[in-house]
Amino acid sequence: MRKIWAVLILLFLTSTAYGFEIVYPKSKNVTIASPTTFFIGSSKEPVTINGENIKLHPTGGFAYFVKLKSGVNEFTVKSSQKTEIYKITQKRNYYTNANSMFISYKTVKPLVVITQNTPLRSTPVDGGINRISHLQKGILLIADGEKGNFFRVKLNDSKYGWISKKNVSETTAYTPAKVKKYSFSETNSDYILTFELDKKVPFEINAGNSIELNFYNTENEKHYSFPYYEKTGSKKLWGYNGDYNGNIFTLKIRKPPVINRRKTLSGITVAVDAGHGGAEKGAIGCLGDKEKDVVLKIAKYLEKELKERGANVVMTRSDDVAVGLNERVEIVNKNDSIFFVSIHNNALPDTLNPNEHRGTSIYYYYNESKPFAQAMLDTLTEELGTKNDNLHQQSFVVVRNTLALSILIEIAYLINPDDNALLVSEEFQKKAAKAIADGIEKYIQNSV
Repeated sequence: MRKIWAVLILLFLTSTAYGFEIVYPKSKNVTIASPTTFFIGSSKEPVTINGENIKLHPTGGFAYFVKLKSGVNEFTVKSSQKTEIYKITQKRNYYTNANSMFISYKTVKPLVVITQNTPLRSTPVDGGINRISHLQKGILLIADGEKGNFFRVKLNDSKYGWISKKNVSETTAYTPAKVKKYSFSETNSDYILTFELDKKVPFEINAGNSIELNFYNTENEKHYSFPYYEKTGSKKLWGYNGDYNGNIFTLKIRKPPVINRRKTLSGITVAVDAGHGGAEKGAIGCLGDKEKDVVLKIAKYLEKELKERGANVVMTRSDDVAVGLNERVEIVNKNDSIFFVSIHNNALPDTLNPNEHRGTSIYYYYNESKPFAQAMLDTLTEELGTKNDNLHQQSFVVVRNTLALSILIEIAYLINPDDNALLVSEEFQKKAAKAIADGIEKYIQNSV
């Protein structure tokens, strides 16, 4: 009997060892609106898809890109130990007419913002780099027309914005606001400009040669300018943010940090964010590794590296737990972080070939974070030897509304077999953590 069980166990283990595993598509029957897609997985022995031999990485990982015809596409995935049938239905994506006609109102329509951090946009498009500012609940607006799902908001005689209809409701008659009081103060770390209004109105903050603040829909439109570079003598802007508390608007502008030239990161607060977590797995690699687990390992190595260099480190998560995107931003601001680094591993939509995409990319939103993002990208690609997959400006939640210099790092592609092999290596994870710490340190050294 023991011999029989031993044979059965051996057969099971052999089947497990040599059977392929497909991690994407996630189901054997899927419908997608794309002319292409890909298979991501691993195998310990040769595997074919519809009779074509698949190139295997030495780790066993593979990515296979396929074109789809309209309707049902059938794929037979086969090894000597296993055969599975995948049916992928290619569905044409019919878009509604996005070019809605603009409807002008005969009389303006007063509105009030009903959701927190509502984007006021420069175009009637729900996404992209088109945000004028983020508005708090209770801010009053004047709409003079609409287009599709957006109201057009009149800011002054020559400037307009757009706001989603779902984020506002109609209100009673509107009169221009008054700026009743202005004060200036400073702490060791910040300049603080405080404005008391009789009601909340839309605003815009821009950073050029100085920090410019505009309040709209006020009596005699109010414009304020703060000569940051002249006052500080700094070559870099270190961050700012502004919002309302009741009818009091506070603009906080960070002073250049005091740097210990012998130990650059001493006393510098860095927020480290391991992307995803909990039920949100993120990307799944060729070998089945979850993005949430890989980035947490890198984040912990980075925490250790930064602390050894004297930095104060704030972790948005240190375990496999879910943390909301806005909650991550709150953690960064609450701890007065100077830098915020969100760590991720990249993936791709069905339209792109994972075998053709490798390397490190970095995302930022605010212009003051761009030099930091570029310095970090240069350091990472140099020290890790990864392909430079470029710098991108993108409106991700975690890099918006922070006082910190904020970036999101895609260290490499988890669904590319070559990059996947790097990302799951403990040696590479530690090397990535060191390179991120070096990037922060070099940026500081080149800014003072």
